[in-house]
Amino acid sequence: MRTLLFSSVIGIFFLLYTLISYYIGLRGWHYLFQYIPQLNRTLYWWFFWSVALSYLAARLVGHFLPDALRYGLTLLGAYWLAAMFYSFQIILIFDLIRLLDKWLKFIPDGWKTAPRFTPAVGAVVLFLVAGILVYGTWNARNPRLQHYDISIPKSAGSLDRLHMVLVSDIHLGEINHNGRLLRMVEMIESLQPDIVLLPGDVIDEDIGPFVKQDMTSTFRRINPKYGIYAVPGNHEYIRGHINETVHYLEQAGIVVLRDNYVIVGDSFCIAGSDDNSHAHFDGNEETMPLSMVLEGIDRSLPVILLSHQPNRLEEAMEQGVDLQLSGHTHRGQLFPLNLITGRIFETDWGYLQKGSLQLIVSSGFGTWGPPIRIGNRPEIVEIMITFNKKGL
Repeated sequence: MRTLLFSSVIGIFFLLYTLISYYIGLRGWHYLFQYIPQLNRTLYWWFFWSVALSYLAARLVGHFLPDALRYGLTLLGAYWLAAMFYSFQIILIFDLIRLLDKWLKFIPDGWKTAPRFTPAVGAVVLFLVAGILVYGTWNARNPRLQHYDISIPKSAGSLDRLHMVLVSDIHLGEINHNGRLLRMVEMIESLQPDIVLLPGDVIDEDIGPFVKQDMTSTFRRINPKYGIYAVPGNHEYIRGHINETVHYLEQAGIVVLRDNYVIVGDSFCIAGSDDNSHAHFDGNEETMPLSMVLEGIDRSLPVILLSHQPNRLEEAMEQGVDLQLSGHTHRGQLFPLNLITGRIFETDWGYLQKGSLQLIVSSGFGTWGPPIRIGNRPEIVEIMITFNKKGL
């Protein structure tokens, strides 16, 4: 039953992908490219489908291709996904304007009969999409530092303050490569935190680029006093190599928590809830309730929970979690998808206090799919925690 459902979803995705791509290609030819000399329809469509199918080709047959060709197809296809996303919206708006004009006649007849009107519209669409891609690429490559000062009303032994760095959704792989990781490491080194926490999607599905590019050595440059801790996100599970992924992350000096916890310096507790996507990729396993994850924990200590997705907040509050750290949402990554993530989650970015529970959701450091961000910024989160017995 699960296999049939998965096949149906994949089939619907391919159908929609093909139809939307065809609509964009058809409008591209009508609005602009038919006016380019020496470009015939056959050559245009050959080139168009080569670009439109490049990402799918990289995903389906990439392992049989040379590394350079696979990387090129992946990068080209990733940018096409963003171009397709925004081209579809912009072209649809222009088509709706044309449709309304048939009834309301608000576009001057002189414009519509001008020989350059249609290609001018096509050029506007092209430049709008190109501008979005250029800005989004710059934006994605320039992370900011997001700072929070919070207080936890518990004693942490002799520890009064904790300087923490949170980095979610790095998505290390072919696109977010070792150079991107090096930039992140340098930013973390400049902050000199006591502890570094990674709430999931450190790896973008395939551990191969992490190993080939020796990202282990890059990670080992980070040496905070209390260590580095992580939990798996949904992307660590997609290829079905979670154990291999955990192995290499641990080689990089990262403690991976999967439904367990550790007491750090006899002062505070770091707990890690495995991402609930493992139930889909590991068979019939169910998500472990937090009551079992935190079983036996000393709740007089500050309890900090790593959970990739910012959900199960009621459960975390009931179980006495003081601070939950999450990512996953990317804050939509491509506007206006933030309107969807904002509806799915109680908060898809920033700080939230819910009873005794405090939640911080990061927009993430890396990107999934298109290496661009529109309407949000990549970030490294710096958190200064003050511990006390008297309350917030």
